[in-house]
Amino acid sequence: MPELKSSPDWPGSADLSGTLRPALLHWFGVHARELPWRMVDQAGRRDPYRVWVSEILLQQTQVARGRIYFEHFVAQFPDVQALAAAPLEAVLKAWEGCGYYARARNLHKAAKIMAETGLPDTYSGWLALPGVGPYTAAAISSLAYGEARAVNDGNVRRVLSRLFAEAQPNEKWVQARADALLDPQRPGDWNEALMDLGAMICTPRTPNCPACPLASFCAALKSGDPAAYPAAKKRSPVKAVQAVALLIGDAQTAYLEQRAGALLGGLYGLPIEEGEREGALDKLLTRLNASSPRLLGTVSHSMTHRQITLEVYAAESALPGEAVGKRPLSRLDHKALALLGGQGRLL
Repeated sequence: MPELKSSPDWPGSADLSGTLRPALLHWFGVHARELPWRMVDQAGRRDPYRVWVSEILLQQTQVARGRIYFEHFVAQFPDVQALAAAPLEAVLKAWEGCGYYARARNLHKAAKIMAETGLPDTYSGWLALPGVGPYTAAAISSLAYGEARAVNDGNVRRVLSRLFAEAQPNEKWVQARADALLDPQRPGDWNEALMDLGAMICTPRTPNCPACPLASFCAALKSGDPAAYPAAKKRSPVKAVQAVALLIGDAQTAYLEQRAGALLGGLYGLPIEEGEREGALDKLLTRLNASSPRLLGTVSHSMTHRQITLEVYAAESALPGEAVGKRPLSRLDHKALALLGGQGRLL
């Protein structure tokens, strides 16, 4: 593999960036994705609130799906005051099915702060808010305020890895190259151009090199195997989790419990007990004073390096039910309720 260099002939140098930048920005001017969070006002400025919401959404959600959630979310909470004034449960309900619910909880926390202090207009101001890390702060400050901050996400990492033929680009390496290449006159456009290039052209498995505006600069392309960069990361092991859930009621009205913890805290769902079938089921029946369990079926669900296999039982109990549709539920609980099939609506 080519050795990383810092000569004037290598991408990132002052000489080469003078030709590389115009090439990418011209491509972006023609091919930029039309996305709802890229709307500008009559003065050509973006709403920092919309930029913030979109960036939090896109941390763990693909653009196609994130777009749907974004439009629904900002319709319900059009500005930071509306978001701050809403109950957390309403925010979680709007986020329902999107996963990684700490994002929604942090949005709500940050909105309450900004409702009192105003929206920050600098990188450091955004970085001080709950749920906002260096990437998100750089994205918001560059896109909404034109601050010269380079972003570092998965798309940027892949593009720069190939541009420099660096097989194992760490965070420090990527940030240094992104900072060196950033166009200080158009930082927001430059950041989005790099991200769009990674999403549309410089894709993980089959990069469309003939259509790439940076092909003549790309060391990975010259190596003959651009898709080999960056080298595949070692995946974290997936933990298999067995659990049992108890449905008291039906798909419309059921006894629900509020979840706790980092993953699903604030959501509601069926009572669940982790463990093997007999022991977990006995614990649930005892805790809920329930009887006559009947197996409805089994569902599987992946959640942050956990593969959950959930056996769902219907049971009888005097515990009161409530309207399921009014509570924010996880996708795992929606799958469990859908086992009722013709006995209840598919959620």
